[in-house]
Amino acid sequence: MARDRATIVLTRLANVDKSAIIELMNHPLVRRHMPLARGEFGPPECERFVAAKERFWEERGYGPWAFIIDGEFAGWGGIQPEGGEADVGLVLHPKHWGAGRVLYEKIIAHAFGELGFSSVIALLPPSRTRISGVLKLGFRPDGEMTIAGERFIRYRLAAPRHLQEPPTIG
Repeated sequence: MARDRATIVLTRLANVDKSAIIELMNHPLVRRHMPLARGEFGPPECERFVAAKERFWEERGYGPWAFIIDGEFAGWGGIQPEGGEADVGLVLHPKHWGAGRVLYEKIIAHAFGELGFSSVIALLPPSRTRISGVLKLGFRPDGEMTIAGERFIRYRLAAPRHLQEPPTIG
């Protein structure tokens, strides 16, 4: 599928067939870099997961989306609160990994545009050793975080300068 002609829909995870979410979250290539995904991810875990993501929307007015590409659930991601920060997440089924850049651009436009964040973070487990793509996007190392006993490397991306400064009024 040509990514430039794909139909991409962003919707809430609650609108997605739970079996598709369960399949994604149990895929071995997806789980290999998700240290917080422990044990079985079945219907009860899926219900709790979706409910937690929906709470972000209710409490903060933003949260992760489900990505639908050409009518098929491709993954989830977006901006969610983490440790007082705006965390960028992107979890895609391997057959949709080629869509990551387009989805990332939508997430970042939302974060710095509509939401007005001055920076966002990305948390990667130490197992993610191939980070050149993250650095090319402009993220810079910014310490570490521990979540549920798991260590993550934190990367920060500042909003583009034109979005950080108020316009000059002549």
